[in-house]
Amino acid sequence: MTMSALPPVFSRRAADQAGFTLIEMLISITIGLGILAGLVGVLATTSSNSKTNDRSAELMTNGRYALNSMKQELREAGFRGYTWAEPGTPSFAAAPAGGCMGTEAGATTVGFVSNIRQGVWGADNSNPFGGVGNCIPDANYAAGNDVVIVRRLATTPVSGALAANTVYFASTYERGQLFNGVVPTWSTTAPIPAPMGIFTIQEYVYFIRPWSVSATENPLLPALCRVALQADGTMVTELVASGIERMQVQYGRLTTAPDTQYLDTFAGASSDSTSTAWNEVKSVRIWLLARNATRELGYVNTTPYPMGNVIPDFVPNDGFRRQLFSTVVQLRN
Repeated sequence: MTMSALPPVFSRRAADQAGFTLIEMLISITIGLGILAGLVGVLATTSSNSKTNDRSAELMTNGRYALNSMKQELREAGFRGYTWAEPGTPSFAAAPAGGCMGTEAGATTVGFVSNIRQGVWGADNSNPFGGVGNCIPDANYAAGNDVVIVRRLATTPVSGALAANTVYFASTYERGQLFNGVVPTWSTTAPIPAPMGIFTIQEYVYFIRPWSVSATENPLLPALCRVALQADGTMVTELVASGIERMQVQYGRLTTAPDTQYLDTFAGASSDSTSTAWNEVKSVRIWLLARNATRELGYVNTTPYPMGNVIPDFVPNDGFRRQLFSTVVQLRN
């Protein structure tokens, strides 16, 4: 039987077994590439959105944590236990080992530690505690930012034996006094009882540092830091929150006018224990600018950020995303 004599069913089977033509293959490949390109585009968009969300989360986490940390301390600024009267002259068995020495005439580290009556103090766009051996070396200070001091007692009295070298505050309604080593003996002729409570001292100096972990990190990631008073009177730097690039602070002082006047700073030194305008500060306004750790490819940040008395507004013109946080804190004491 010849091929031409095959029944029709066999002819159809032979035709069905024929392969794709070149045109059909090219069309199939083109369609496949289109689908693949679409999937890659969706994947790239998803990845980009995920990175943007991660950067936003980083800004929110760092900024909120930094702001809340400062708010918590500022609310308690000026707390002196049971004492409403002005604190008495400190009775130190030995001068505290450390402290921050300001640039004003007559400033001492002991005066800084013992100035408990001054709950809040601030320097405007400058570092008054720079220089070799001071509490904020010049290399650790990011220029153009404010410096804020918060002083207060611990919220609860100490219990048990007192340490020999720790700075304490003995408190009654009528009197309060700083001491270390031995509880001061108050006059027995005056009707002043023994201390109702003995509290440890908590003093913090907040500032912006150009780096978070190391001065050699690349890129440098600025951070909100604070110098904290230790039990023996020394000051130790602590990292509060990474990614905080700028800080501006204004202080609200009650006046005869029916509103609060906010200023960038007042007269009076950080170790001046006499009555100054700083004793009349009732609220604090804070601006913190948070910045991402890494640049974003193809992004240029030209957003103006208004903060305090910085004029004109800060415009970064770089590839870092930022977010500005601000709040007003009412001082309770």
